Amino acid sequence: MMVTFIPLLISPDAAPMAGQNYSMVTEFILVGFSTFPQHLLPTFFLLYLLMYLFTLLGNLLIMATVWSEHSLHTPMYLFLCALSTSEILFTVAVTPRMLVDMLSTHRTITWTACASQMFFSFTFGFTHSFLLMIMGYDRYVAICHPLRYNVLMSNRSCARLVSWTWAGGSVMGMMVTLIVFHLTFCGSNVIHHFLCHVFSLLKLACGNENSSVTLAVILVCVSALMGCLFLIVLSYVFIVAAILRIPSAEGRHKTFSTCVSHLTVVIVHYSFASIIYLKPKGPHSMDSNTLMATTYTVFTPFLSPIIFSLRNKELKNAIKKSFQRKFSPLSS
Repeated sequence: MMVTFIPLLISPDAAPMAGQNYSMVTEFILVGFSTFPQHLLPTFFLLYLLMYLFTLLGNLLIMATVWSEHSLHTPMYLFLCALSTSEILFTVAVTPRMLVDMLSTHRTITWTACASQMFFSFTFGFTHSFLLMIMGYDRYVAICHPLRYNVLMSNRSCARLVSWTWAGGSVMGMMVTLIVFHLTFCGSNVIHHFLCHVFSLLKLACGNENSSVTLAVILVCVSALMGCLFLIVLSYVFIVAAILRIPSAEGRHKTFSTCVSHLTVVIVHYSFASIIYLKPKGPHSMDSNTLMATTYTVFTPFLSPIIFSLRNKELKNAIKKSFQRKFSPLSS
């Protein structure tokens, strides 16, 4: 396996080992699943391929149903379509490369491709979090301020909110990518991950800026994600308070049922993200770290369309109605 390097001379004040010749990395090697027993790789490949295809088909089905059913042309389902789009794009940015590398002996990725993958994965990942926050705000307005809902959540307002989430995700993705890739990567070019993971890359950077850059990345990511989570929790505090004021048990159940699918996805999203990024440091094997990473990059997008399809009664009935219209003429 050939790896390309460009000679680089570090300036005397850039590193303590001044005067030595280094090589700037232009390609990386993704270790990924290469450390797993070879006879297990086809099984993992088939499992993740099926989950990948189901993620794409499930989200496309949700988008097609919302598009075709006029009764679903409401702000909540507009946000759901945007969420499905972000999940499809996030999955496309990460999973195909992982699947190809599982059955390949050539696991190199160029500097540009690595930076692009990081940008798109962070962009769509942050957009996903921002959309979950906006969906929480939508539920808050619908339950706590129902008389003002049509004014606050007009078509123009919804389009503006969705645009802001995509713009915000792009800014966050660009910010993290520029912070990481302004560093010089020299020496080892082996990434112990199946994608260009930010912290795995920072370990390969040379110079004295690594600790400050790592702190900057953590602050940017944690501030954005915890900010979204705080606003979602705050929305549900007001929602629960409003629901408890409803006199009838049936009314409380009916109102809360409109939030169940969104709340479940939020819990799944942040739970798996916490497993990956907030797990305590310890003697974790490389294989266990790889499997844990797939819970967020593969398993979470896989669960999302299932949760929305099964827990959202209105969407589930619309999907059934859509299938009946398409297949009942064939059966008759």
